[in-house]
Amino acid sequence: MPGLDDSQQNYRVVHEQKTKVRKSKKFVAKQVTPDVYIPSIVSVGQLAQLLDVRLGRLQRKMVQSGMEAETSYNHVLTSDYAVLLAEEFGKNPIVNDEMAFNIYPSPPHPDPTSLPLRPPVVTIMGHVDHGKTTLLDTLRSTSVAQGEAGGITQHIGAFSVPVPSNESSVKSITFLDTPGHAAFSAMRARGAGVTDIIVLVVAADDGIMPQTREVIDLIKKEQDKVGVVVAINKVDKPGVNIEEVQKSLLAEDIQLEQYGGDIPAVHVSGKTGDGLPTLVETLSAIAEMQDLRAEHDGPVHGYILESNMHKGLGPVATVLVLRGSLKITSHIISGVCSARVRVMNDSSGKPVKVATPGMAVTVSGWKTLPSAGDEVLQGSEADIKKAIANRQRKAEIEASIADIDAINLTRKQERERRELELQLGKDAVAVNDQAEQGPKQLRLVIKADVSGSAEAAVGALQEIGNDLAQSRVISSGVGDVNESDVNLAHTAGGLIVAFNVNVSKQMQSLAVQNNVTILSSGIIYELMDEVTENVIKLLPPIIEKKVTGEAQVLQIFDIQVKKQMVKVAGCRVTNGLLERSKQARVIRNGKTVHEGPVETLRVIKKDVMEVRKGSECGLSLANFSDLQAGDSIQMFTTTEKPGVL
Repeated sequence: MPGLDDSQQNYRVVHEQKTKVRKSKKFVAKQVTPDVYIPSIVSVGQLAQLLDVRLGRLQRKMVQSGMEAETSYNHVLTSDYAVLLAEEFGKNPIVNDEMAFNIYPSPPHPDPTSLPLRPPVVTIMGHVDHGKTTLLDTLRSTSVAQGEAGGITQHIGAFSVPVPSNESSVKSITFLDTPGHAAFSAMRARGAGVTDIIVLVVAADDGIMPQTREVIDLIKKEQDKVGVVVAINKVDKPGVNIEEVQKSLLAEDIQLEQYGGDIPAVHVSGKTGDGLPTLVETLSAIAEMQDLRAEHDGPVHGYILESNMHKGLGPVATVLVLRGSLKITSHIISGVCSARVRVMNDSSGKPVKVATPGMAVTVSGWKTLPSAGDEVLQGSEADIKKAIANRQRKAEIEASIADIDAINLTRKQERERRELELQLGKDAVAVNDQAEQGPKQLRLVIKADVSGSAEAAVGALQEIGNDLAQSRVISSGVGDVNESDVNLAHTAGGLIVAFNVNVSKQMQSLAVQNNVTILSSGIIYELMDEVTENVIKLLPPIIEKKVTGEAQVLQIFDIQVKKQMVKVAGCRVTNGLLERSKQARVIRNGKTVHEGPVETLRVIKKDVMEVRKGSECGLSLANFSDLQAGDSIQMFTTTEKPGVL
């Protein structure tokens, strides 16, 4: 085809032949049907969790199956109906009460208006460097903002602020401080999931920025579930145009009260504290309208906000309580981790004996480190042991199914390779391997200070690249870089990413010995840039050919050189400069028929190094004797540039 070089045309032919081979014999890997254990009786909400599907999807499937009257969250199904629904989702149901046992959240209270009020959970969001942390710092009167790396909050923090007004029924507000960089979108989404009100912070001197739009998109998705307040920050700066910022928000479909909408906008200064009392009053007013209530008794239901290893206390996690009361000695479960609560502290470090709904507390007593974003539930010690055994079994089954799928895929590719080799020969298969192997991978081992940061780093650094080269996270964890991390990176031929953690001199020395690179930083976007640079190195270079001269072949002469007859083209230089040192290509009927070095370049009988436009010369090419009158000869230079993502 025109415009394709020889290697591309070769690849195209092989690809077309390969497609024909595949059509002739299609291999279908056997699908693995995962087992799922079903109890004798199960509620619709619990069945959705057992099948690992969204409640809404299960309810739609029930409606399609004629079970519209039974779709409520609390409706209890017998195992007969549960088995039929499980089969609809491609599962292999096994009725076994012991193996199906798990701990679930309590069903919603039948009369929420009779429950006591709880503090609203407020999430601060916005673009990097728009003053979110300074705003919160002023609210809680600590120096958090000064200690943040690069002005960016690296993981979720939570604290309570009392509401001074005696008239309001809301006595305190719980603030979640989420990261401000786009890399932490996964944490943002999780933060909003446990949020009653979102505060969108926009700097008066900066306006709408990329991360601001990202938060606006999130607000639009959650607008039926959460309240929204806009905080226009840095209003104390001279020359700011607040009205322009409000109009730009209106253009993004944020309907402010000032323009007839229902979203209040508060003018604040995190630096001076101006407007913060108004912000707190606005938030308490919205919370009062939301009428947020929760049980203060009964089993706990909450979420892990962050977790890390603490010297002396071991695994420690920040838990946001949404229902029930968490007490010292309570037994709780999160994912496949469990704890008997030993010590609880609030955001200021003071001991807490009972954590009620709306409170965020750090909890020690975990046997292993729980993951940020996991649900926290309460149960008896025996029930939690049984639930963890079943959850671990389920995780192992899911992992083995993934392994089986990978084995099936590998075997299928091997069968196709053998078939292709028989049809096309080994040379064609070698060309085809380039396409078959997929993108080159930069393997990453990530270590971070807390689990929330590790999760966010994985989200930010996973699959940076394109279809030719990309990053892939093979391991992530919490804590300093250790010997096993270096060994894993060495074995996998990858890099270590140390996000906000220490790398000891011993580990640095071990990494050098094993030829392992460690990327270390406390700022996520610096690590993103470094990983991107390393992915670019895996890309094939971009070859650029620049034409420096062009000549037209007028006639072919046979000349005797060293007792041999050599074909020499009599040419006229039509453009640029013909140079002996450059590469040449022959264009015939619009196609390149040869590329290679120049053998001779003469003017009359004199060897020359270059011939300028308008002059005539004699020219022959190395290893090519098929020059014809009318051919076009182009001189060109070749330069290599790094690939572009």
